[in-house]
Amino acid sequence: ERIAKGSKSFAGAARLFDANTRASAFMLYAWCRHCDDEIDGQVLGYGRQTNRRPPAEVLAELRAKTIAATQGTASEPIYIGLQRVVHKHAIPAAHPEELIRGMEMDVEMETAGRRYQSHDEMLEYCYHVAGCVGVMMAMVMGTTDKAILRRASDLGIAFQLTNIARDVVPDAREGRFYLPSDRMAAHGLTEQNLSAPENRARVFAATQELLDDAERYYASAQAGLPHLPFRSAWAVAAARRVYRDIGGIVRQRGAAAWDVRASTSQLRKIGGVALAGIDAARTRGQGRGATLGDSLRAGLWTPASLK
Repeated sequence: ERIAKGSKSFAGAARLFDANTRASAFMLYAWCRHCDDEIDGQVLGYGRQTNRRPPAEVLAELRAKTIAATQGTASEPIYIGLQRVVHKHAIPAAHPEELIRGMEMDVEMETAGRRYQSHDEMLEYCYHVAGCVGVMMAMVMGTTDKAILRRASDLGIAFQLTNIARDVVPDAREGRFYLPSDRMAAHGLTEQNLSAPENRARVFAATQELLDDAERYYASAQAGLPHLPFRSAWAVAAARRVYRDIGGIVRQRGAAAWDVRASTSQLRKIGGVALAGIDAARTRGQGRGATLGDSLRAGLWTPASLK
């Protein structure tokens, strides 16, 4: 229920996993969705509660229950699911805790006015809220090689860059600013004028740069597909195509990109899944010995835990 209602794009891709991988992916997703909803005061990514508990209190509870799960003492279904996943796939406790750090960064934005001054600071945030999830998902698929985990991180970062581009204007209306301050300044944007209709062309110019960045991470992630089992490679390729398509829709709309929230139709999702099957099939000829040298990632941001 959580994955079906909380992320239709990911739900469609997850159906391509084999049964065991899918079960772990669902449990991991449920925990991620729960953490996100608790921090934002939402239900499955929608709405916002008016009588929210203090964010710091929620964050402390999420952290304590997550640590309990990684230590094998969880007592609630969501956390028991996480506990099973980290135990079955030998996921280090550091990775779930990285996601909680991402939640903390959101709390700092809401309560202390945290801002990202540079591109690297924004990428660090992207890793903590999405890249580390990619790493955990890769481990669920049987990967432990750091070179491949870096590609999984790259895909998560690409997803989050796409999210930021899609929601930059509505986020600004709610006081959330993920575009780095230096990039905003380069386009004559400030927190006060970013959401103003007359500045849509400037916002679009900044967003195009963000989507260009995302393309580099999407390309890097593609190189990891030969190292995954076929059904996992297909699922990852499908998620990559569907999410990348959202960025394409933003580009096509130009300055009107935020008149209606960008999303892909069911037909486009089906087409993306079909094409992803071809993507995955083509990687089979490369084999798991395909090159993953870091030269292929030149200039891309890498978290300290994966260096």
